[in-house]
Amino acid sequence: MKTIRRSSSIIYVAAIVAIMVAFPAWLPAQTAAVKSSDASSGSAMQWSVQVDRVNPGDLEVAYAFQVAIYENLLKELNKTKQFKQVFRDGDRKANEVPNLLVLKTTVETYTPGSETRRAVTTVSGATKLTVRSQLLTREGKIVLERTVNGDVRFFGSNLRATHNLARNIAKAIKQSRWDVG
Repeated sequence: MKTIRRSSSIIYVAAIVAIMVAFPAWLPAQTAAVKSSDASSGSAMQWSVQVDRVNPGDLEVAYAFQVAIYENLLKELNKTKQFKQVFRDGDRKANEVPNLLVLKTTVETYTPGSETRRAVTTVSGATKLTVRSQLLTREGKIVLERTVNGDVRFFGSNLRATHNLARNIAKAIKQSRWDVG
């Protein structure tokens, strides 16, 4: 009985070691392949972006929502690897970057929603955001303009809508063709 347990333990440890040895060898190869395909994608990689603070427009948007949209945008734009660098609003280093775009986001509609109502019923309580996102050159030329939605309908906190919105904005920018020239 002890021999069987010992053999099982040895096999289990050997399998884990084999996976740990094989898996890291696979990751650098895949990372190198991804990097080379990104580098061949052309001019998009040479641009950097500065994310301006979220403009609430004429709406009463809670400051926490504005900050959450902004922070989530920074994170999601970094994830796309679309830009060489992603700068915060007011970052002095951005002035030194030759190819800089500015992302402006203005809230057009906002429905606060209710986490409690979503938990009780799946029909009501959704938090919804619609924004106009503009990607501009330093000179103010609009390179890309999109209206993007973000919401949380069923489960999750109200701030989850800001994450979904930021992800949708980053996705729209990545999937769009934009010409700066």
